[in-house]
Amino acid sequence: MSGQSSGCGFLMSVVVHGDSTLNEQEKELSQRLRRLYPAVNENESPLPRSWSPKDKFSYIGLSQNNLRVHYKGHGKTPKDAASVRATHPIPAACGVYYFEVKIISKGRDGYMGIGLSAQGVNMNRLPGWDKHSYGYHGDDGHSFCSSGTGQPYGPTFTTGDVIGCCVNLINNTCFYTKNGHSLGIAFTDLPPNLYPTVGLQTPGEVVDANFGQHPFVFDIEDYMREWRTKIQAQVDRFPIGEREGEWQSMIQKMVASYLVHHSYCATAEAFAKSTDQAVHEELASIKNRQKIQKLVLSGRMGEAIETTQQLYPNLLERNPDLLFMLKVRQFIEMVNGTDSEVRCLGGRSPKSQDSYPGSPRTFSSPGHKGSSSQSYLTGFDSNCCNGVTTNKSHASSPHSHKPGPLVSGSASSGADVSLNGSHSQLPTAIEVTPVPSCHTHAVTLVSGLSSDVDMEVDHFTNGVSESSSNGFLNGSSKHTELDDCDADMEVESAQSKRQLCGGSQAAIERMIHFGRELQSMSEQLRRECGKNSTNKKMLKDAFSLLAYSDPWSSPVGFQLDAIQREPVCSILNSAILETHNLPKQPPLAQAVGQAAQCLSIMARTGSGSCAFASVDDYLH
Repeated sequence: MSGQSSGCGFLMSVVVHGDSTLNEQEKELSQRLRRLYPAVNENESPLPRSWSPKDKFSYIGLSQNNLRVHYKGHGKTPKDAASVRATHPIPAACGVYYFEVKIISKGRDGYMGIGLSAQGVNMNRLPGWDKHSYGYHGDDGHSFCSSGTGQPYGPTFTTGDVIGCCVNLINNTCFYTKNGHSLGIAFTDLPPNLYPTVGLQTPGEVVDANFGQHPFVFDIEDYMREWRTKIQAQVDRFPIGEREGEWQSMIQKMVASYLVHHSYCATAEAFAKSTDQAVHEELASIKNRQKIQKLVLSGRMGEAIETTQQLYPNLLERNPDLLFMLKVRQFIEMVNGTDSEVRCLGGRSPKSQDSYPGSPRTFSSPGHKGSSSQSYLTGFDSNCCNGVTTNKSHASSPHSHKPGPLVSGSASSGADVSLNGSHSQLPTAIEVTPVPSCHTHAVTLVSGLSSDVDMEVDHFTNGVSESSSNGFLNGSSKHTELDDCDADMEVESAQSKRQLCGGSQAAIERMIHFGRELQSMSEQLRRECGKNSTNKKMLKDAFSLLAYSDPWSSPVGFQLDAIQREPVCSILNSAILETHNLPKQPPLAQAVGQAAQCLSIMARTGSGSCAFASVDDYLH
């Protein structure tokens, strides 16, 4: 029995090890494809990753994750030829696409063809013999362009050779390589949406494909750099003519409005003076928004809500969904131990633990009144000129989400853009010690929630767009006197172990009380405004943090990452700007978003040059 058990254990370890190796290979493949084809959105147009077990002739056999092709037909006449296509066509957004095929065995006669074909082309033929089919054949070295008659092209190839096929989607040409050396242009005027294709005809022929699973023999990246330089030079040479002055003035206005939008006070003033422009918002108003942004980005949500209600009395009352989002973020910061309401309970703060001044009551009631805002924020660099720079280290949490691309979506979708180049950093990863009592309280809160928020933990997002990475860390960083609470937090944070609500029992009870009132707020909001799936999911994801003794390392731990504050900051800032009849999104962000959307449209319509015209390349 023990022998049988050990045998099962061995098989289990082999299976687990095999799965782990396969996962690593998939990860390596994905990383290489992202590096080679950064403009491709695989949700819209997946890249070829293997041969298709469905799109092949019956004489073709596949193995080794559908990367190895072997011939299993009779091989007596050309009628016995057989081909297989890749799983997906080559996306135009690749700009330049490349794959390689290694000849494992030339078989009896080496009648092998490597190339491209359109969907629907007969697979009972070698590539190149039919219309919209293109191939380079190993037995004679000829190229076949939609015809059964070949043209002399390159050398023959046989066992051990590696043949590459490169498709240039900018000029619609194709060239081949042999063992890392280019053989020159084989085909021109290629149609779009071609599939990598390989064909075999005689017994014993076996080939392996490399769609990016391994480094290529040919230096395709050098060829890509050459074409990137060509496209960028073409953009740079675009004639401006007599409108240069007009365009320059327009760009200056866009930059000025961007600086004002993100509350870069000193920079906005200096830029306006140097370009002889007017700032269309009072300096005091900009500084007010800056103050609120700093509070949000430092995790002091309670103070941010209170300050917003003081400076813009009716804003949150008129926007109950916005207030709810801010309160949910405050709950997350309480779990994190960064919100003042729980942070102060763990130190020498004179604040009452019974009054709960920051509780999420009805929409008309203000937030916690007792807390005082401080201009000193954790991690702020006093040496930073006109903009605080904090550095976000995503290594601090295994579930950290990196900032999204500079632009996401269309201009109309409200894509947020960061041009200031500011960075932010979380504290270095620290040891995590689960607090048993914290988990007990968490279970108490979770079990006390109504059925409106089901504790599902299969899929988690925080309900706001991750792609918004604005880096609103700006303004002067004069260090004012700290209150006791802030001082305690600054000294203890670097030394203490990461614990729920900072490890304070009183803070945990405060968080639980706040969570229950947040649930009540959710129910009231639903009664008054109707069901809101976004709000429901947002609250469910936040409460799901309490299902784990160590929320930071949990599947929902990304919510505790400081970068998740940025979308909240962006939405609140836009709402404040609307009260001044200023645009929710700066014109510069809209222009960049529109440019990115144009590139997406180019990709969908088959214009390969979009691959080498990244907006980011011109912003940095």
